[in-house]
Amino acid sequence: MAYETILYHVADGVATITLNRPDKINAFNDQMIGETINAFKAADRDSAVRCLVLTGVGRGFSSGQDLSEFLNRDEEASIGEHLRRGYHQLIRQMVNLEKPIIGAINGIVAGAGMGVALAADIRIASDNAYFMLAFSRIGLIPDSGLNWFLPRIVGYSRAYEMAVTADRVPANQALEWGLVNRVVPAEQLPEIVAAWAHRLASGPTLAYGLTKRAMNRGWDMSLEEALAYEAYLQEVAGRSEDNREGIAAFFEKREARFTGS
Repeated sequence: MAYETILYHVADGVATITLNRPDKINAFNDQMIGETINAFKAADRDSAVRCLVLTGVGRGFSSGQDLSEFLNRDEEASIGEHLRRGYHQLIRQMVNLEKPIIGAINGIVAGAGMGVALAADIRIASDNAYFMLAFSRIGLIPDSGLNWFLPRIVGYSRAYEMAVTADRVPANQALEWGLVNRVVPAEQLPEIVAAWAHRLASGPTLAYGLTKRAMNRGWDMSLEEALAYEAYLQEVAGRSEDNREGIAAFFEKREARFTGS
């Protein structure tokens, strides 16, 4: 499929989705939401893809929702329906995709863009990146999964502070709070993210996906339920080719050659 608002590229087991509306700091309009959903679905279906990278063109990851789409909206227009048809589908697609997703945070990430960024499994930020929630400035609440993701990552008090103050959280503070896994020099971000993506694309993809499933579902389980579920998933992983290869490589004292199956 030809895309107009994103770039999609697959090489060496890595699918890179690049938000491509630099004149709007990659703000999401309906078309870009739809194309991003489609790209994640394509990567999910493609057995050659074993890791994904999500990033943005230019000076920002995403500034959030393109508010120009709402300037002349009808009185009856529903923001809730807009979320259900768009961002909610995108967030679910990312969380349920059982391949690791790296968010390469190359600058500003704000509003709904932050919800999308937090749906990635690992976030690597440039040292000039910053996070902010500006919903309160226009009389709205955080959306796009932020009320679920953010308190779980940084705790309620910090999440609420970000929501009501709309203050910027710079990269070093984001690292301290656990919003990102690494902060790297801006000029080195592409190289470092590529190294991470290559490492994950060469790993046991099935085990990575099952780990993601276990951890996401574990939020809503009791300890007993979580123990039973991880035993079930471990049974699945234990029957994989990657498990057999990993054990063989261990005893043969060599690097494992995982195929993702």
